[in-house]
Amino acid sequence: MRLTQAVWFLLARLGIAVLLGAVIGAVLGSVLGGIALALAAALAWQLMNLFWLDYWLRDRGNRAPPDVSGIWGDVVSRVVRLHRRKRYHKQRLLELFRELRRSTAAMPDGVVILNAQWEIAWFNRTAGRLLGLHRRVDSGMPLTNLIREPALGRYLHEATFGDPLVMARGDPPVHLSIQVVPYGGEQRLMLVRDVSRQVALESMRKDFVANASHELRSPLTVVTGYLETLLQDEQLDPCLQGPLGEMQRQTQRMNAIVSDLLDLSRLDAVDKEAEGEPVDVVALCASLRKDVLARASHPQVEVEVASDAQLLGDEAQIQSAFSNLVDNAAKYTPASGRIRLSWRLDEDGSARFTVEDTGPGVAAEHLPRLTERFYRVDAGRSREAGGSGLGLAIVKHVLQHHGAELEVVSTPGIGSAFSCVFPPRRVLGGTRGVSIPPAIRSAQG
Repeated sequence: MRLTQAVWFLLARLGIAVLLGAVIGAVLGSVLGGIALALAAALAWQLMNLFWLDYWLRDRGNRAPPDVSGIWGDVVSRVVRLHRRKRYHKQRLLELFRELRRSTAAMPDGVVILNAQWEIAWFNRTAGRLLGLHRRVDSGMPLTNLIREPALGRYLHEATFGDPLVMARGDPPVHLSIQVVPYGGEQRLMLVRDVSRQVALESMRKDFVANASHELRSPLTVVTGYLETLLQDEQLDPCLQGPLGEMQRQTQRMNAIVSDLLDLSRLDAVDKEAEGEPVDVVALCASLRKDVLARASHPQVEVEVASDAQLLGDEAQIQSAFSNLVDNAAKYTPASGRIRLSWRLDEDGSARFTVEDTGPGVAAEHLPRLTERFYRVDAGRSREAGGSGLGLAIVKHVLQHHGAELEVVSTPGIGSAFSCVFPPRRVLGGTRGVSIPPAIRSAQG
């Protein structure tokens, strides 16, 4: 270890003290006594410096540092530098924290900082106004004790935080969107936004679509009836048969769109999950296969049953969702292609209904938007096939009402696979690897 100048200075002073002690001891007749006295004086001096250093450190903010030299001077100067650096960083952090609090306080959205126990560490004025919180009495309290909403308790307990939670509070109700973002290990940042206007606009849109679809049904029924009557007239001018036939096809397409819109409106009106009754998916697969084979030009259809489990859900909704998936596959798969319907249980106990086809497939950039209403990958091809752009939207809503998810895998030019994955709580009985029942084998032909 390299000795510093202060250490050499200390050793030199100690050596001089020992030499003086020896000289004084020689004069008094005891050299060792003089050296011991000199060492004792040097030790007392060091202890005195240590005392003054401790005295200053106890209240260094209000006291001047001791005026010492040598190694003690180096120690004091180092402490002074460290203290100044610490005070600078502390002041800097304090300024940053104040700036952060001013910026969050000015945000139009509410901000609440929560710890691992969901206790409130801090919140801005907007959050206090929207959630009815008071800084003096509510800081440090668990959030669920102050906001007794079952939906909020479930949202925090599940700790997925993928989609924001929308809940209504107060009278008249104020709709709040709550999004929790984990950060800093165990900390949570909760963002609160007033979305009452958006909810009102969405409700108006749903009401308009439902009412308009309902009102369109009557005139479409009348037009369809007159067209059927005219087309059955044997004295009809052959030149009119073509236009009237096209009019009939278009009214049928409009009727299908109106029917899908009404189905979506009914699904939108239901907020809670479907109660559920046992649905025989194996028999449903056979029925869907018959529907495809009843088409004038149909692809080959296979049914693969790997479990006899039943599904707990709304049978009409489940049939509608599965039928839309099979209908899409039949529309876009050529007669030389193949469709496979499969029903099986996954390793985690969830159930999976899959529709695979050898159609044109879907490019990756279109997959995130497939379940949007009226979204078409190829508008021309969809109209030619008679699609309304609402089938997959219905599937998405039905699965949401059953706590299920839609998984899509598609490769352009090869085909697509649409899977409805239901949670284990929706599965009733069943085993893996069962053989296809005789009734299903006969239905397959």
